[in-house]
Amino acid sequence: MMDNPLREIKKKTEHKIINMLKTIFDPEIPVDIYELGLIYEIKIDDEINVGIEMTLTSPNCPVAETLPKEVEDKVGEVHGVKTSKVNIVFDPPWDKDMMSEEAKLDLGMI
Repeated sequence: MMDNPLREIKKKTEHKIINMLKTIFDPEIPVDIYELGLIYEIKIDDEINVGIEMTLTSPNCPVAETLPKEVEDKVGEVHGVKTSKVNIVFDPPWDKDMMSEEAKLDLGMI
């Protein structure tokens, strides 16, 4: 059975988006926002418009104004992405358990 070409494009695009997200770092914690667990969801529609649900380490995060814009801009630069929109959510609230094993290891937590 042949794979759906659109699904394949979305999968490759999502992979490129994740790689881009791994270049964006939280200024307070020396770990990228993807490994920190700040990205809750990446939605890609059939026109390759991207919606990202993300959170911040806290609602008072010093980069609350700039980080979502940086994510939106950098994801928008990914080849094939038509538009990108970031939605900040605080439910569920972020905590250190959302970090990847790699991030915990980098921070000496395991």
